[in-house]
Amino acid sequence: MELVYGIKDKPSLGKVFLFAVQQLLAIMAATIAVPAIVGNGLSASAALFGAGVGTIVYLLFTKSSSPVFLGSSFAFIGSMFSAFGGAVSVAAGYWGLIIGAFMAGAVYVIIALVVKFCGVNWIDRLMPPVIIGPTVAIIGLSLSGNAVGDLMKSSVEGGSTYVALVCGLFTLAVTMLCSTYGTRVGRLIPFIQGMLAGYMLASFFALIGHLTGNQSLVVVNYSALTSIDFSKFSGYFSLPKFTAVLGGSAGLKAITPSYLLTVFAAYVPVAFVVFAEHLADHKNLSTIVGVNLLEKPGLTRTLLGDGVGTFVSSIFGGCPNTTYGESIGCVAITKNASTITIWGCSFLCILFSLITPLVAFLETIPSCVMGGVCVALYGFIAVSGFKMFQSVDLNKNRNLYVASVIFITGVGGMVVKFGAVEIRTVACALILGILTNLMLSGKSVDD
Repeated sequence: MELVYGIKDKPSLGKVFLFAVQQLLAIMAATIAVPAIVGNGLSASAALFGAGVGTIVYLLFTKSSSPVFLGSSFAFIGSMFSAFGGAVSVAAGYWGLIIGAFMAGAVYVIIALVVKFCGVNWIDRLMPPVIIGPTVAIIGLSLSGNAVGDLMKSSVEGGSTYVALVCGLFTLAVTMLCSTYGTRVGRLIPFIQGMLAGYMLASFFALIGHLTGNQSLVVVNYSALTSIDFSKFSGYFSLPKFTAVLGGSAGLKAITPSYLLTVFAAYVPVAFVVFAEHLADHKNLSTIVGVNLLEKPGLTRTLLGDGVGTFVSSIFGGCPNTTYGESIGCVAITKNASTITIWGCSFLCILFSLITPLVAFLETIPSCVMGGVCVALYGFIAVSGFKMFQSVDLNKNRNLYVASVIFITGVGGMVVKFGAVEIRTVACALILGILTNLMLSGKSVDD
């Protein structure tokens, strides 16, 4: 692809701002969706702040040579639920998020060091496409219940499930239409457009409900906006609720060895799956920018940036990071690979997270609207997994069994507990897939 701006080019300040805003619009919906889905007091503004800081860390490690934004990872949603579910208190759960992100980041760092000294061939042998593809698909499929649940959920007690469903499906419809038939820029931000359309419809129903006294029509809660005190400075600017602050010293003291094992089992296996996504994204971006990013700045640097960035981000927002396909799409459509744009987007994320009215607006987005977006987002994750192993020969029994084991244990929701330690669905599916592949790795009659 012939680029308008190369990786090290510096567009004018005005263009940098416009490109940065476009990147921000592309990544914002998914970045704020993760804390909204996980709940438990996680802040959308803190997630934005953390994503901005994490991406800055990534840019520093890669010497500003890889133009991609790191945002909240959907792959770790199940892991984040486990961090709260296995904790003795919500405060301890906040620290569980940070510890889990540290463990996931440590996986990236260890792999980066191994790659530096041993190359990458061992990765393909341990986790070939027949394992990674189905496992990525399971990540999306295992979250489908959450999407459907939110799709039919009102954010206000007494709100109608059917009204929520209409708003959620309308959000999904607008998202799909904008993605398929929108303008070039419109196709890049279908989730933002879908969320705004769904929010407007929910607000229309809420207006009718308030005018007629029919509470069942009200599915959106505006309390975050109406409670802002504009007579104070904090009504305009305020620090987000950072995860480490929410956990506090009491939460840290409540951490137990068995809980650490639960967090380890929830995060580390998924980190290997997200590592595969890291590889795929950087290979894709390499073809767009015309530079092999696995060689320059190198896979070791990109992994270190992703791993350390994930840990730093979680301290603020609680969400592990991952490279965003939306960000890569921005680079492809605008033909602007300048990393100055990514720097600008990172700083805008941090700035926006400090603006109280904007943060309050994000918190009022109804669950049903978020559910409509999540139907598409989780579907994308599942389908991307299918695409990763579409070239695998399933006529061979080895491949058929590996994929079958992963799909059935994953879709079936297999969870294994050893005392207080819980191995979640995706982790179970990945581990069994690797063991099956190793067991059937010998030469067979199919070969």
